[in-house]
Amino acid sequence: MVDVRRSGERYPGGEPEAGIQSWHAFSFGPHYDPDNLRFGALIACNEERLAPGAGFDEHPHSHTEIVTWVVEGELTHRDSTGHETRVRPGDVQRLSSAAGVRHVERNDGAGPLTFVQMWLAPLRPGGEPSYEIVRGIADSTPYAVPGAGAMLHPRRLAAGERTAVPDAPYVYVHVVRGQVRLAEDRLGPGDAARITDARDLELLGESAAEVLLWEMSNARTTPERT
Repeated sequence: MVDVRRSGERYPGGEPEAGIQSWHAFSFGPHYDPDNLRFGALIACNEERLAPGAGFDEHPHSHTEIVTWVVEGELTHRDSTGHETRVRPGDVQRLSSAAGVRHVERNDGAGPLTFVQMWLAPLRPGGEPSYEIVRGIADSTPYAVPGAGAMLHPRRLAAGERTAVPDAPYVYVHVVRGQVRLAEDRLGPGDAARITDARDLELLGESAAEVLLWEMSNARTTPERT
């Protein structure tokens, strides 16, 4: 089963007057939708745009695996475990908030910053926070988030190039840029597809494209998290 969600269906958020624009794929904050709480392990897929100097001041998270993919610009990350990092396009950043962590996210650069941040429910709540960044992850190299029973597959496609969709109970496809075709559906920037029991599916690049695919095996009850 393939459920396509268009970029225009996302819930708007952020603080535009403060240089923060957000688009949420799942029920988020004031946009409560009991029919759109999660898919597999995924509980948030937020597109964030920060103007120069804008950002999210220190705030808490718990019981969440937070994975960040920068599209344009450079993200400054600081957290209460002592990490301070600049995250750039092609890097994968993961913050396991576990029983609780606080962090800051800012655009300290001179140009705009765009990133996709994805939250996953852990298999087991609690524990100690942890942090990891992988620099310049190679095309099609999977990134495992074992704490959520999930695998991220970044894919960069040339026009006319095909790539297999992982066979899995749950696959979430998010188009970062470009145009792709999934079966009979054409997907553009910000569009997503939620695939249940994926088997023998392919993505076709109709232009140069960048896509994030989540391969997931779990759909357990979401623990209390922030």
